[in-house]
Amino acid sequence: MTDFVLDNSVAMRWLLESEKVSDQKYAEKVLKSMTDSDAFVPNLWQLEAVSVLVGTEKRCNVSLGEIERFISQLENLPIHTDPSTAHHAFSRTLTLARAYNISSYDAAYLELAIREGLSLATLDKKLIKAAKKADVDIYLKSVLSR
Repeated sequence: MTDFVLDNSVAMRWLLESEKVSDQKYAEKVLKSMTDSDAFVPNLWQLEAVSVLVGTEKRCNVSLGEIERFISQLENLPIHTDPSTAHHAFSRTLTLARAYNISSYDAAYLELAIREGLSLATLDKKLIKAAKKADVDIYLKSVLSR
């Protein structure tokens, strides 16, 4: 089993397909890997997901029923929420956001990956760059580079 930190940029591709084939392929590979792996997320993950889903619903890209089914699927995946994210916000997360010029949300994913010694599943280019600088492996990076 290989545990990893899951960024919303990947999880949202499971519902909202990307026009970029390599991004979609990566997201699907991450999802398939979850039969043998657990994902960890900062405690802002659910709120970030809801924000994306509400915006998508408002733009009429998905229906309420599709969103409800997707949320049910997410709730049945081995995704574990880190209870300590907020505890590190004013210290480690702030420092990472400043050091790598990323949002506090992205820094929360990076901080969790560093703290737990896990790789990071993300499609966010700035977060990938920051992770590389911080010596955090990108989960399934061979799939991402194709």
